[in-house]
Amino acid sequence: MIMQSCSEYLVRQLEHWGVEQVFGIPGVHTIELYRGLENSRVRHVTPRHEQGAGFMADGYARATGKPGVCFIITGPGMSNILTAMGQALADSIPMLVISSVGRRDTLGSQQGRLHELSSQQALVSQVARFSQTILDPQQLPHALERAMAIFNSGKPGPVHLEIPIDLLTAPLNTPVQALPTFYKASPHPDAVAHCAQLLQAAKQPLLLVGGGCVDSADTIQRLAETLNVPTVTTINAKGVLPGNLHQPHPLDLGANAAFPAVRKLAAQADVILALGTELGETDYDVVFDDGFILQGKLIRVDIDASQLVGNQRPHIALVSDAGEFARALLTHFPQPLPNTGASVVAEVRAALALESDPAFTPFYPLYKTLEQHLPNATLVGDSTATVYAGNHICNQPAARHYFNASTGYGTLGYALPAALGAKLGHPHSPVVALMGDGGIMFTVAELATMVDEQLNIVVLIWNNTGYDEIRRAMDRASVARIGVNIPPPDFKVLSQSIGAAYEHVQTPAQLSEQLQLWQQTAPLIIEIDAHAWIATL
Repeated sequence: MIMQSCSEYLVRQLEHWGVEQVFGIPGVHTIELYRGLENSRVRHVTPRHEQGAGFMADGYARATGKPGVCFIITGPGMSNILTAMGQALADSIPMLVISSVGRRDTLGSQQGRLHELSSQQALVSQVARFSQTILDPQQLPHALERAMAIFNSGKPGPVHLEIPIDLLTAPLNTPVQALPTFYKASPHPDAVAHCAQLLQAAKQPLLLVGGGCVDSADTIQRLAETLNVPTVTTINAKGVLPGNLHQPHPLDLGANAAFPAVRKLAAQADVILALGTELGETDYDVVFDDGFILQGKLIRVDIDASQLVGNQRPHIALVSDAGEFARALLTHFPQPLPNTGASVVAEVRAALALESDPAFTPFYPLYKTLEQHLPNATLVGDSTATVYAGNHICNQPAARHYFNASTGYGTLGYALPAALGAKLGHPHSPVVALMGDGGIMFTVAELATMVDEQLNIVVLIWNNTGYDEIRRAMDRASVARIGVNIPPPDFKVLSQSIGAAYEHVQTPAQLSEQLQLWQQTAPLIIEIDAHAWIATL
């Protein structure tokens, strides 16, 4: 038995469970947490803002599948990280946020103390799977295991544990424990058999694959190929069916459910199997007209029972991990079904004609260039033009290699810090942050963190001098362009001030040249002049 404080126990337990990274900004209320970090193997990364810490933890978790961990100061630190937690909650990303809070005898007293909120826990609970105030040292081990249970066997998302500052130094003699063995929910055999019967008899089946499938990508791919059905893969499921820009998987329709050709296919499907997807607006209805309608028998499989009747009414609803269900379902199909999924997908792709669509033609050269020089890169995106296009046209060779903030909560400023987190999770794999000149300013300070940590990330800034998507929306609504024509900074000077390499490009050929010259040993900021780029095509 080792005499230790609560904060020292916390770090030792996280280290014992394999946590490798912690993101946080030290403050007077969290100093004791750093006493525990001093002699641990856990690496601490200091962002320039707590929102950046949350986005870094999010990117780390999406790239690795492991929970991202943050140490956050009381009050303003927690209010700063709320946006990042909201994005992680919307996309079911495992994130453990450990914060301080005022002394136990002052909680809720409204005495005007440093960083005081009437109830920090109540505020944070709106963007967390659960938020708990540790009021006794013996509660901490159980709270940590409860968080890990959610991350490993339930629907993941952010968890917040706040420790009063008088407990950080309190003794806790509980030894660190091995992580329990968690098993994810499996479907009932009778339910699987019922689903198999429906799919066997289906004349026009359809498969919908969401982000809940990324941990079982090989199994989901095998299921799609065994059923031989057209498959819609959401943004967070890119790479589950592996492919590339010009050779997508023959069954993959991508995240194109908002287009008429895919909507027609979905409406005509007689049996639809939806795996690990909430059927949310930002995946299936990016034109926001509620036009994605399923009229056939819908089989919904989700780890979260509350999702089973959301957005679309199911014929069969199963609480199960998507991978466990797929493995069970495959036992009913020893041979591939004689469906014509590949030919149907080819017809729908021809009808989509995305490569000749003016909305996407400027971006094919960009993704083709990235694929040529960084074929296995993880692409981390913001809410920006390059990402909106990539959501529709980009394919990836593996899962967890494409994610962005245009889904779910839809925040700005995500890509840069999330790319840092992804790079820390996979230091030997290339990472590209896709940002706009407007969005990057939300978290631009994290460029300094990138340089501090010497993370060799490519930051692609699509500079169209303002909030172009909102400009166009204003034009369509006949609203004056107010607040959207904001001048960007001089990114060359900004890059030089923090010691980052910078290049300015106007054409795909120039982008190709810069990526070819990049030695992948240091960060690289590339500013793309969007107006010149489009004019040359």
